[in-house]
Parts: sequence; C-alpha cells; structure tokens
Amino acid sequence: MLRRLHSEQPDSFAFTADNQAWAEAQIKKYPEGRQASAIIPLLWRAQEQEGWLSRPAIEHVSDMLDLAFIRGLEVASFYFMFQLQPVGKIAHIQICGTTSCMICGAEDLVAVCQEKIAPKAHQISVDGNFSWEEVECLGACANAPMAQIGKDYFEDLTAERLGTLLDELAAGKTPQVGPQNGRFAAEPAGGITSLTDFVNAKIKLNASAQLAHDIGDSVKRIDGTEVPLLTPWIDKAANSGAKPPKPAARPKPANAQKAAVKPAATKAKSTAKPKASDDAGKKPRTMKAPRKAGADDLKLIKGVGPKLEKLLNEMGFFHYDQIAKWAPAELAWVDANLEGFIGRASRDNWIDQAKSLAS
Repeated sequence: MLRRLHSEQPDSFAFTADNQAWAEAQIKKYPEGRQASAIIPLLWRAQEQEGWLSRPAIEHVSDMLDLAFIRGLEVASFYFMFQLQPVGKIAHIQICGTTSCMICGAEDLVAVCQEKIAPKAHQISVDGNFSWEEVECLGACANAPMAQIGKDYFEDLTAERLGTLLDELAAGKTPQVGPQNGRFAAEPAGGITSLTDFVNAKIKLNASAQLAHDIGDSVKRIDGTEVPLLTPWIDKAANSGAKPPKPAARPKPANAQKAAVKPAATKAKSTAKPKASDDAGKKPRTMKAPRKAGADDLKLIKGVGPKLEKLLNEMGFFHYDQIAKWAPAELAWVDANLEGFIGRASRDNWIDQAKSLAS
C-alpha cells in the first residue's frame, strides 16, 4: 500500500514539556552514536500527543536524533502503527481484513464503519470523532473477526456489537476490551477445558483486558504524565524536574580514620583517565593538528557520532585517508583504545568506509 504524507500539514511541531522530558530520557537508553534506535518510541509519542504524525513532527524527531529527514520518513511510512493523516478525535478504528477475519465477517464490520463513520477509509466522520481503515492481520485469528480501537483489541465481534461499541465511545463511555462474546481469551468457543478453578476464582479478564479495565484507558492517548510510563532507568525525580533527596548519612565505623582512607583511594582510582594501551596491535601514525584545509567530517563514517569524532581527534586522527591507511595491527590498536567504544572500528568497518570517503 502506498503511504504518503497528508496534503495539509501544520506549520510546526513541538513536544509538550512532559513529553520532551520523556523523549530525552528515551534517548539516554542508547549508547553514544546509537541514538537513532529511539526513532520508533519518539515517533509514537509524537503521534500520541497529536493523534497522527505530521511532517513537522517527523522532522522534529529526526532532528532530535541527528537523522536525515528521509530516514525518519522511511520509518514513519513503513509501519502501519503510524497514521500519516488526521484521525478521529475519539478513536481510529482498524478492522482486520485478512483471511480468518474475512471468512468470519470482517466485511460486515467494514460496512458498519462505512455507514456510521464515513464511506471511505481514512475519512473522518462528520462530527470529527471517528475514522477507520482496513488493515492486515493483527494476530488475533482465533478470535476473528476483530478490530483494534486505540491501544486495545476488540475481538469476537459482530456487526451489531461493533455498532454498539461506536455508540458507547461516542457517549464518552469506555467499553470493555477483549472478546465480546463472553470468552476469557482464545479458548474454544465451547468454553475452557482446563484450569477452570483457577480462572473462575482468581481472574475475571485476561491480562491486557484486565489492565485496560482497571485504568479505563483503551482509547485515551497518553499525555506524558502517566506514572507507569516514567523511565525506570532514570530517577523519578529527574523526570519531574525535582531534585532527588539526599541520601541519609551513614553512621561512622569505629575506626573512622581507617575507613576514611578507603573511599578516597577508590574514588581516585575510578576517576583517573585510563591511559592508551600499546599491548594490543601497533599504534598508527597520528597528527598533532588537522591540515590547513581543515579536518574531515568523521561523523560521515557510520558509527561515528560527535563524541567518537572528538575522541578520534584527541587521539590524532582528523582525516579519512589516515583511517584508510590503517593496517590490521593498527586497527587492533585503535579498537583497543577507543575508550567506551572498544571494537567499534572493526565492527563498523571504518577502514573501507574511510577509503570510499577519501576517494
């Protein structure tokens, strides 16, 4: 299917303060030079904020990750989870139309959408509340036919039930997600045949359906303030902008003088900058400064970001032809001395890249 940017675009895009903090925290998950790995969560956050992905939003995320705009567009246009056109304010309905669902009545569900929302896919209803499309397999074949509305699956649907769901959503209600015919999950239509005591006594809904029920969040878009979405690898206080509390002072040991010596020695050891090692390979010829024409942009080498470029310059490498001339032993030396990036030069094949750039 051909996916293009919408003909009408907003003038600009910016994350809200909460979403900006969240996005920056996502980027910190990845090592220097690999920030592009955050492209999908950041695009998704932008879509959650606005409802769809505009060109300014894609370009804003690409700028944050130091990516060419076309790279961001490639990701956004490839995945059907990203909507490249405006959608309904309340919900966008995705009807699965692949084999199992088609056999079990997906065409009837599409007819409901055409009648109650709009005649064609991606058109927004007159009241602006809903939009719909037919998509490929959503992976709930045992519960066909089904639709994804917001974040959740509505399974075992009939045309009548889908019409009722749309009415409930329009009235501001949050319908129960999951199977709509009384099934617990994907057990046989006749009912479960094992673990009956456990299911009946402990669990009323399957895991994802239970969570959606508990928080009432099947169609609501995230806005950046949800506590479960705070980044666990960064202190909660850092996400909120507040200063983390100071740790409580520990009682001093009996031999305070002896105890005080050890932390100081440990700190000195951990903060000392490691010296370059000549144990592995042979150090290449280096330069004290770039040539008069100026240093080459080493960031054009795949895997080299601003931090690595600075490190290479400090080591005495400023030009593509320097890297292109590294012998195997010299490459081994560089790999062993790339502080924080051990082995990067070999893994990303810097020598061949440098040869191409130098030529």
